[in-house]
Amino acid sequence: MSHKIESLLDIMARLRDPHKGCPWDRKQTWATIAPYTVEEAYEVADAIENADFSELKNELGDLLFQVVFYAQMGKEQGLFDFNDIVEGICEKMIRRHPHVFADERHDDDVALKEAWEREKSRERAQKGGRHHVLEGVARALPALVRADKLQKRAARVGFDWPDAGGAVDKVQEELAEVQEAVASHDQDAVEDEVGDLLFAAVNVARLLDVDAEQALRRGNRKFEKRFRRMEEALRDQGQDDMKVLSLDQLEHAWQQVKREEQKADD
Repeated sequence: MSHKIESLLDIMARLRDPHKGCPWDRKQTWATIAPYTVEEAYEVADAIENADFSELKNELGDLLFQVVFYAQMGKEQGLFDFNDIVEGICEKMIRRHPHVFADERHDDDVALKEAWEREKSRERAQKGGRHHVLEGVARALPALVRADKLQKRAARVGFDWPDAGGAVDKVQEELAEVQEAVASHDQDAVEDEVGDLLFAAVNVARLLDVDAEQALRRGNRKFEKRFRRMEEALRDQGQDDMKVLSLDQLEHAWQQVKREEQKADD
């Protein structure tokens, strides 16, 4: 295993060689590589969602290569190397799992989560300075994921609805404010209120124990599947160009697909 890792590190070093390396790899910076890292992480998630484990192996390799890329740039700048990364994560995992690597014991998931959060708080305190409840929620996260994390952080100090009912009412309130903004023809206000509406919707999902990101991905898949079925049904009827159809015709075809789905489920 260590030999394979060394081979990968050597490949990365050669790609970044200032004289004989790859021109594209040599010119990359922290900022230019970051978007590729996010993309590779999504491709890993996509392979898992599709249960394509052959592809998952390949995508995990691509994601690992991103880590190696950062490690090489860190080494070039005298900041850290791959061994430092591995050592750091090993120490952190051992420190955050005393119920596995020490004598501490927790009987349920709630106790485990509380212990995990206590350790994270201790780590933040060791860094010194004043810390804030919402600190450390990465801005680069997908917006739905970040909204969920921000809300969970706020909930730790009691800033939360007692149940989903209050959050549902808030969605209705935010929807009314969107409509008011639309009536004002103020596009900036519309964007602001739509953001509040989406944030409130994430609150509803969280309080109903639903992962908002996963729920939206599921909704996306459902829409994509239905749209493709509608498209194929129209083609079977000789309608190859959907753009010439009226909205009423498209809606009729859409509802027909939904009815067929319901029959198949019965």
